[in-house]
Amino acid sequence: MNTAHLHLLVNHFPIITPLLAGLILFFAILMKSENSKRIAYFLFIVAGLATMAAMATGDGAEDAVESIAGVTESSIEEHEESAEVFAVLNYVLAVLSIIGLWASLKQKKFSALLSIAIVLLTVVSFFFAYQTGNSGGKIRHTELNSAVENTAGIKSSQ
Repeated sequence: MNTAHLHLLVNHFPIITPLLAGLILFFAILMKSENSKRIAYFLFIVAGLATMAAMATGDGAEDAVESIAGVTESSIEEHEESAEVFAVLNYVLAVLSIIGLWASLKQKKFSALLSIAIVLLTVVSFFFAYQTGNSGGKIRHTELNSAVENTAGIKSSQ
């Protein structure tokens, strides 16, 4: 198993986990459930750790695929730049969630406001999660790059 394989194994967790955590936190706020908020905070922390793993294996994955036919340096760079922004957002969410978990356990007054801020930041991070996942998929799934062209070609020939 090489770092490219490891990257493929771990890279979905930083994308999916904050999405799930954000949904749980949103509904926990609506239901006023501190236990559900704590579960969401824990998942954000897990997402931060998973992000570290994905970032740590990214360079090795790049080395493994950059010499493969059809893989362009521009597609790798697009993915890398998006992943860097997304990683920072996941790290910030993880740190805020550590604070949120502590505030929830200690019943601090700012806990409710912090949970709302985390949900709002999660919504922003969804955009970068999509960008990162989509650009990463396009590196090796060239059919994603030409899907629009193929669809347009099919429609115009009918």
